[in-house]
Amino acid sequence: PRKERSTGSHTLILSMRRDLEDIAAKHGASMELVEVPPGPPVLATIVAEIYAKPHKTYDEIIEAAEHVKGIMQDKEFIRDVDYSAQHPHDQYVFILDREKAALHGLDAREILKTLNMFAGGSTPAVLHSPYQREVVEIRVILPLEKRTGIFNLEQLQLVSRTGDLVSVGELGYFEKVRADQPILHKNLRRVVYVTAEMVGQPPGEAVLDMKSSLAESPLPAGFSLNWRGEGEWKITLDVFRDLGLAFGFALIIIYLLLIIQTGSLGLPLLIMSAIPLTLMGIMPGFFLLNLITGREVDGFADPVFFTATAMIGMIALGGIVIRNSLVLIDFIGSAIKKGQDFTEAILQSGAVRLRPIVLTALTTAIGVSPITMDPVFSGLAWALIFGLFASTMFTLVLIPVSYYMIYRPKSQLEE
Repeated sequence: PRKERSTGSHTLILSMRRDLEDIAAKHGASMELVEVPPGPPVLATIVAEIYAKPHKTYDEIIEAAEHVKGIMQDKEFIRDVDYSAQHPHDQYVFILDREKAALHGLDAREILKTLNMFAGGSTPAVLHSPYQREVVEIRVILPLEKRTGIFNLEQLQLVSRTGDLVSVGELGYFEKVRADQPILHKNLRRVVYVTAEMVGQPPGEAVLDMKSSLAESPLPAGFSLNWRGEGEWKITLDVFRDLGLAFGFALIIIYLLLIIQTGSLGLPLLIMSAIPLTLMGIMPGFFLLNLITGREVDGFADPVFFTATAMIGMIALGGIVIRNSLVLIDFIGSAIKKGQDFTEAILQSGAVRLRPIVLTALTTAIGVSPITMDPVFSGLAWALIFGLFASTMFTLVLIPVSYYMIYRPKSQLEE
């Protein structure tokens, strides 16, 4: 249970991965460790979509997918590589003699229902347990040795309309055939998906690395590859694009509101100069966070990434840090109106407003600190904390100095 352990589920997965991979490799098995995605559901973390010209066969598309799969398997931080095509295999098809079935008063639906119950069992009832959140299915199924093999299937008996027992083998026969290969389509185009998971590296870096490898060893002519499909790379690009547009729109609205408030076109730009200062704290902050507290789990890095939620935190900081600039400039304006010397008003603004500005930043940072433990919103919390500290320190110096340089009296300019 989560409350009885100190490590998160992702860390546990990393610690078990190498041992489980060794066991799978020893027995020739294909293994995937599936985690709940921290964002919207996707087919996999890394998804490469392989398309081809109409004259190419689907088997040729699968061969191209094998080429991409091999490139992925050569990367250290890419695991659980697979593709959507099925391995060629046989299947048994029951050929029903409808005439014999009709003579016994049986139809195909009854025979199919019996075969399904024989192979997969049935659930005649459910149990409502006070110790379970959901109902527990009561499943009835034959032992494995009695429900495998064609001989056992042929010996399966059904009750006819007359009450006699009739074996399945008397109503038809099983024929071994090659199973059809499903052909996947997307937007009316044939496609093969090559999927993989990341360990200790962001998907963006992996995609760029594989693009370089594909440039050196490209796909054959007539084939194309798309990384912006069903994986996290597409969501990352779309989310950061949309959030970037939202950030720009928010800056325009803030600027218009400040023009209305101050009645000036230049002063709002000075006030908004605190916003870029947040980036001076966020980006180096994430770097130092992983440099200091970053750890490895069984050789795999377990870093804190700059995610979409961190971008949301950066947008939220735009409104928070402007308040600090407004507090300083409002104090300077009020002091000058009271007859205080311009230079003295500048100096007093930082001294008098230091405590409320710092306390406000501290309370906000402490308030979001519990969120740093959340796997989804930890980026938002760290972005707020790093951005607040950097913008607070720089705002207390930059805003008064900039205000002095721009609006100082002409007498001081002559001096």
